[in-house]
Amino acid sequence: MNPLVRRRLLRTGALGAFAVGASSAFVLWENPGRVEPPEVLRLSSPVPQFALPALGDGEGGDGEGFGSGDLARQPKPVLINFFASWCGPCAQEAPVLLALREQGLTIWGVAYKDRPDATRAFLQQHGDPYARVARDDSGAAGKEFGLFGVPESFLVDPLGVVRWHWTGGLSEDTVRRSLSPRLKAVS
Repeated sequence: MNPLVRRRLLRTGALGAFAVGASSAFVLWENPGRVEPPEVLRLSSPVPQFALPALGDGEGGDGEGFGSGDLARQPKPVLINFFASWCGPCAQEAPVLLALREQGLTIWGVAYKDRPDATRAFLQQHGDPYARVARDDSGAAGKEFGLFGVPESFLVDPLGVVRWHWTGGLSEDTVRRSLSPRLKAVS
């Protein structure tokens, strides 16, 4: 290679690297409060500490809320499902959750950043697979779980340990290939 061409390529590469580095530093400097990706809850870890109120809008009713202490006292595994009325994939996974309930799996729902009236309408329209429904108005419990979005599901064993996690809507294929084997292992 011609020495002149080599020098030009090196100089161009160095300038390019400087430009990328400088623009990255500028983005970080301009956006100091940017959102970091959530810390993912690791499998075989105890569920994080949380306590959520029932779906009720402050007037009582609508079952009972739940928290981490309730999960450690269950005789069978519990599937925690974060969902919201404004979530399209949540509506798509509803028949799968209803089928799991029919098969005997205990499912507890967490209405994530949703209004109680909207959650009730969603459950009336798509079916209610949940033994309990709590609400996470602020998203604090979702943050503790390392939620990426909704829907997300966590299988918790009777000792309160997370044994399975799925990001996104559940499908029959997901249940058959991924959840069912894990359920057999922890039951």
